[in-house]
Amino acid sequence: MNSKPPLPLRPLLTTQPRFPWHHFTMRFTSSPRGARLARRLAGKRLHAWGVPYGSDAHDALTLVVSELAANAVSHGLVPGRGFRLRLSAEGTTVRVEVTDTRGECLPALTEPSDELEGGRGLLLVAALTDCWGWYPREDGPGKTVWTWGPRRSSGRTQVGA
Repeated sequence: MNSKPPLPLRPLLTTQPRFPWHHFTMRFTSSPRGARLARRLAGKRLHAWGVPYGSDAHDALTLVVSELAANAVSHGLVPGRGFRLRLSAEGTTVRVEVTDTRGECLPALTEPSDELEGGRGLLLVAALTDCWGWYPREDGPGKTVWTWGPRRSSGRTQVGA
């Protein structure tokens, strides 16, 4: 069974947020429009927390949100149910969680096919962040894919899959 890991204790961002702790949670429709809105709101929230637009950290984190939201729409879709985005910042660490309602389609890194357009989202997430993983959804069917970042070390870690 997978467990929900704690936030890392070491700093990951190069800029210090204005406040020591932030939290943002919102539900979105499982559609391309919902994924786009999640990315935009995450970008605005990160900027308000002291991760400025155009910085490497901001660009990496908004891309991670975009990829995880797109995966929730593509692979976690259950008709009539949306997905949830949760951002947490403690000190200089940002954690991204995307929860969908489909538990049987589990995230895994795979080699992308040259013939297919998709299949590279989790590879990007793994390349841009220090650690990622998933755990079963606590309040119903589904799963939560989480990560923290952006990447500051050379090692790649996946926990809980």
